[in-house]
Amino acid sequence: MFLEISILLTILIIIPDMYIYRAYIHKVAAKKGVKMLYFIPTFLLIAGLCLFPFFKGAEMSPKQMIYFGWFMVAFFLFVLPKFLFTFIVLFGWPFRRVFKIPRLPFTIMGLSLSILLAAMILHGATLGRTNFKVQEVDFHSPDLPANFDGYRIVQLSDLHTGGWVGYEDKLQKAIELVNKQDADMIVFTGDLINGKAEELKGFEAIYKQLKAKDGVYSIMGNHDYGSYVHWKSKEEEQANIDTLQKKEASFGWNMLNNANKIIYHGGDSIALIGVENWGELRFPRRGNLKEAIKGIEEFPFKILLTHNPKHWREEVLPQTDIELSLSGHTHAWQISVAGYSPAVFMYPEWQGMYSEGNQSLYVNVGLGIIGFPMRIGARPEITVITLRK
Repeated sequence: MFLEISILLTILIIIPDMYIYRAYIHKVAAKKGVKMLYFIPTFLLIAGLCLFPFFKGAEMSPKQMIYFGWFMVAFFLFVLPKFLFTFIVLFGWPFRRVFKIPRLPFTIMGLSLSILLAAMILHGATLGRTNFKVQEVDFHSPDLPANFDGYRIVQLSDLHTGGWVGYEDKLQKAIELVNKQDADMIVFTGDLINGKAEELKGFEAIYKQLKAKDGVYSIMGNHDYGSYVHWKSKEEEQANIDTLQKKEASFGWNMLNNANKIIYHGGDSIALIGVENWGELRFPRRGNLKEAIKGIEEFPFKILLTHNPKHWREEVLPQTDIELSLSGHTHAWQISVAGYSPAVFMYPEWQGMYSEGNQSLYVNVGLGIIGFPMRIGARPEITVITLRK
């Protein structure tokens, strides 16, 4: 798979470079040595891609993840603007042929949009990945017990701890920002790690600071099972899961693995439900909704924590009357411009609140990063959900 990806990315590098060189650089630069300088970033990127098949995703050390991440930033920064520029100029070719429009307007347009894209990538890789957003959401339900009117739930998701190496101070600020919300309850909807529980080393003191009146509750995400790591045995794989769960318990978090918890407040109560990851493709599908709601089927108001938002349409809507489901997982693909994200092609529900009848789903786009260390528009999110009668 990684070999195929590296070949595809190499093609993505070469095609725009060859066009730009023949159409512009070759005509502007007089000396051959000066012309060749244009290809230096290309040669370096292709050399890096030659190592791509040896990358092992979640098996990389935190330091290797950092190097890989910055390589991807460099790739996006040097390749995508040139690809966009080439697309715009070539898009204008039939107009030039038919209407005799000069190439200059398309060149200016392509250059302007390419510079804008490069600026967005730089911002996303620097300020964007830690530009935290506190998203305030009101959820109304006539079934809500009276004493829970105004109850505040903070949702966090997709921390991907390995991606915070070198940014511990930023994560600390995010946790402080969470605690400032004066939450009645904090919920975490999965993906605490990229793949190995050892990522949590050095972050324990930070996560232990999360506090809420009625506690912190968590579930497992697809990455929490170490599915992207080649384990020597099933026992080693299970040991990683056990270590993760013990770590979360040591933070003071309460994990709900296909289980439920009754939350009491002012003499009233609601049911909080948590399922293990309900996955797709190669993701583990361990979620057991029937087991999770056992004993509370007739409870008047229920909240479900489920990592993957696709679970909502597949099982939650057709099989239950759960009023509010909370998910993460999508990251909005870490790209959201003017309310649009390529995540929509895979996830019909990828960000924010969705409702059908009296049932709703909220999708948090996550606080951490995975794959490439940037967020363009899809700001790292701390959701504050206020329940309203």
